[in-house]
Amino acid sequence: MDFFPISLKLQQQTCLIIGGGKVAYRKAQLLIQAGACVTVIAPDIDAELNKLLQVNHGRYIATTFNEAIEQGLNLTTYRWVITATNDTHINQHVYHCCEALNILVNTVDETQHCRFMVPAIVDRSPLMISIATNGTSPVLARQLRTQLESTIPQSLGKLADFSGKWRKTVKEKITQPEQRRIFWENLYESSFKDNVLNDHLDLAEQHLRNALNEWQIPKGEVYLVGAGPGDPELLTLKALRLMQQADVIVYDRLVSDPILNLCRRDAQKVYVGKARSHHVVPQESINTLLVKYAQQGKRVCRLKGGDPFIFGRGGEEIQELCEAGIKFQVVPGITAASGCSAYAGIPLTHRDYAQSVRFLTGHLKEGSPELPWQELVYENQTLVLYMGLVGLEMICKKLIAHGQRPDMPVALISKGTTPEQKVVVGTLSGISQQVSLHEIQAPTLTIIGEVVKLREQLNWQQLGGSS
Repeated sequence: MDFFPISLKLQQQTCLIIGGGKVAYRKAQLLIQAGACVTVIAPDIDAELNKLLQVNHGRYIATTFNEAIEQGLNLTTYRWVITATNDTHINQHVYHCCEALNILVNTVDETQHCRFMVPAIVDRSPLMISIATNGTSPVLARQLRTQLESTIPQSLGKLADFSGKWRKTVKEKITQPEQRRIFWENLYESSFKDNVLNDHLDLAEQHLRNALNEWQIPKGEVYLVGAGPGDPELLTLKALRLMQQADVIVYDRLVSDPILNLCRRDAQKVYVGKARSHHVVPQESINTLLVKYAQQGKRVCRLKGGDPFIFGRGGEEIQELCEAGIKFQVVPGITAASGCSAYAGIPLTHRDYAQSVRFLTGHLKEGSPELPWQELVYENQTLVLYMGLVGLEMICKKLIAHGQRPDMPVALISKGTTPEQKVVVGTLSGISQQVSLHEIQAPTLTIIGEVVKLREQLNWQQLGGSS
């Protein structure tokens, strides 16, 4: 994060603009809308800008910046300065003068001479939404603003204003900040919100009073959420909503950083990652942890890579919750088999090649590598192996020993659906040698079957289908 976004209270504050053209006019409009007292310094001034200053009691100094300084202009009387000229030398000089006095300064279209940025704004006062690209792409910021303008109701500011009038009352009734957050979240998910937006303020007020009178300390709850294979755009809408409202995030090694960044920023984050032969927190302790946080009245998001019910031990965790009487929800995620195979261009089933698919794990509960080998040797079947990278050589030998063709196609998909995705294709007899050759690392999914042949034709990411 190169710039820290803030909202400045500028009512009756003096602000200075260097430059008198159309760009200066647009900046002056924004400042005046925010209640600032604007001064413009420029040898010449745009007629509309001059009229704007006259109507809003602004000030125009008809001279250059250097001459104004020589005539005794005191920069320290201004809260911030915007430079909007076409002269790079003037812009640079103004910037250095402001920097020397610790005055916030923005130079239009010159990020190297900026101490702050002016964002694109969606105004639903008192609700304000700012979109900034830190000067890299203002056109993109404006396009995003246009999209938001069309989707955010004009009346949404009423909800913020109405809530603000009740904030003190709610704070006196519900003294704990975490509980107040839950109260407001529940309220906004009810008919209260629609009543305010539709100007049914009497109904909204009665709804709020009733909610306050009936308020009880909330019981804890656990959300068992599948985070998918890695690409944050594969999250479900429900998963994202629960991630945003959870007080505690308990997450695994396979949850990618971009997904973790979508969780509520102030939520407590607890890492319980597990790798082969190295469990940061044993499964039994994870189960106990979920119960403990929920019994404290917290909303806990148990965030698991892939789908929690497919080799995710989600069943074990909710068994513990059931025994403890803890309320829970389960949100399915896109499992690695579906996500990684799709991103690699390998359909798991195909009318000509595979009429069934079987999910297997190479890391069983008792640590045993034994699988029903005879059942796995079937020509028109796709095998998908989770957590089988370490035992891959042995698994391939076992399948061949039980009758599988040595030239059966195999694909290894490492870190699937992420920017680091790597796919290696080979045969059953030679794929294990490819692991070290191509530096394949966990997490890796193994796909065995004739459908792997289709990757060359259906690899949509290399064909220009990726976004």
